[in-house]
Amino acid sequence: MKKTSILAAALLAAGMASASISTQALAASDGITVGVSWSNFQEERWKTDEAAIKAALEAAGAKYISADAQSSSAKQLSDIENLISSGADVLIILAQDASAVGPAVDAASDEGIPVVAYDRLIEDPRAFYLTFDNVEVGRMQARAVLAVQPTGNYVMIKGSPTDPNSDFLRGGQQEVLQPAIDAGDITIVAEAYTDGWLPANAQRNMEQILTAQDNNVDAVVASNDGTAGGVVAALTAQGMEGIPVSGQDGDHAALNRVALGTQTVSVWKDARALGKAAGEIAVSLASGKMGDQIMGAEKWTSPAGTEMNAMFLAPVPITKDNLQVVLDAGWISKEDLCAGVAPGSVAACN
Repeated sequence: MKKTSILAAALLAAGMASASISTQALAASDGITVGVSWSNFQEERWKTDEAAIKAALEAAGAKYISADAQSSSAKQLSDIENLISSGADVLIILAQDASAVGPAVDAASDEGIPVVAYDRLIEDPRAFYLTFDNVEVGRMQARAVLAVQPTGNYVMIKGSPTDPNSDFLRGGQQEVLQPAIDAGDITIVAEAYTDGWLPANAQRNMEQILTAQDNNVDAVVASNDGTAGGVVAALTAQGMEGIPVSGQDGDHAALNRVALGTQTVSVWKDARALGKAAGEIAVSLASGKMGDQIMGAEKWTSPAGTEMNAMFLAPVPITKDNLQVVLDAGWISKEDLCAGVAPGSVAACN
């Protein structure tokens, strides 16, 4: 019995209806179809990634099909099965739950379909892992916050407990903060995972922490821009906006917060570069290249000891001092970046 059949049976038993697949045909002269499984396409970030993937596939003459799991790991399994049955020659998977996506990788492998683990680790040697250096992202977040708030009470707002990136980020943050902790300069008074990376969950967590700490909080290391937005909302409600808060992804709203001074840093991971790389890698794998034959690939061993072919792109921390970088890159318009910013207060907005 093939794994695809096993997967279908498991989903039927769980009462999952087949997910609908949204498709967009691009020029497909060589017949390669790339299936992309998104975990939660509602997040602003992924629309930029998708556009870059589509552009890379169009340039290669490949076809794009996709599905949105809508933050459901069970739906993602059904989505991936449908992508396979719809003719995908290679899969790009943004895992909703890295520990639950294994049956989908098995199903793809049984059909000879390569898998790209996109931005989130899938602990499987058969997957090609493509991401930014998330441990370094965590270091950059902590460095930026520590630089402006070298003492006091810190709160750590982590990412989703089902996303391995959350712990990679947290590890990098701890590396930077540990000397200050050992010296007694800072104290981590609370930390919490954010289910689904949802800003509303981050806001609720931060509200509860502020209540428990009687608002005695001096800095927040939040693991992405969505959670940072929730944190800033909670702080603002208490009249505490402006204390250091970190993030990542270069979301437009977050970059505007950096300009306004309510967020200290957004570690920019140029999603256009990641999406372009994913499209090019997917086409190469579907064309018969092995993972270790991809230009720029390296052998990488996960914390659990799994050896994988991987590629890591370099992130850039964006603070008020270097906002011109994202303007020059065409990542955000000056109008969006500088909305509400007092004249003369930010160099990039002058």
